[in-house]
Amino acid sequence: MRGIIFATAVSLACASIAQAQDVEAQYEPAMPLPAAPPANNGGIFQPSNGYTGLYEGTRAHRVGDLVTILLIERTVTSKSVQSETDRSGSVALFPPLTGPFAFLSPSDLKASGRGSFNGEGSAGQSSSLATSLAVTIVDVRPNGTALVQGEKRMLLSQGDEWVRFSGIIRLADVDAENTVLSSRVADAYVEYSGKGSLQRSSRPGWLTRFFSIISPF
Repeated sequence: MRGIIFATAVSLACASIAQAQDVEAQYEPAMPLPAAPPANNGGIFQPSNGYTGLYEGTRAHRVGDLVTILLIERTVTSKSVQSETDRSGSVALFPPLTGPFAFLSPSDLKASGRGSFNGEGSAGQSSSLATSLAVTIVDVRPNGTALVQGEKRMLLSQGDEWVRFSGIIRLADVDAENTVLSSRVADAYVEYSGKGSLQRSSRPGWLTRFFSIISPF
């Protein structure tokens, strides 16, 4: 029995270490697609010199362009459950008036039972995130939408933190400053996490997690 407990504790410790190390995924910035060199039409201003179209503007719309996502997220969730049951039953037999069981009284052949349950539980969670993150357009689709992704990493003295973001935006929602609200992003994926002493202090130790698993209460 001691060997099983020790092996389980060691496996939980190894799993926590592996989970802490599996956070190194990084987004590779998307490079803009190489454009074919335009032909010289004999004009004074040539497109190859860096001029843009009259109606094109400077809004991000190509692969490799940068878009700033304004992350303003706030979620509040709550849930409560209440259950109550009550059950009772009884049975009674009347003994015969004659015969070998005539000496029994009606109270001797009576049984009853009752059971009740009352349970209540509640849970709540709230989170908020307000920041801005520059992401890269990695794919432009024919219907006017684009896939963007990016991350911001901060190396601090007490640990590392990062914000990762990916989602689908409408190019029409990109304003003159190349910003888009996070509420207008479809299939948004936001990850705000980190590692280091601050992150470890917010998680229970492996021995506490072990006893919480085997505890019947």
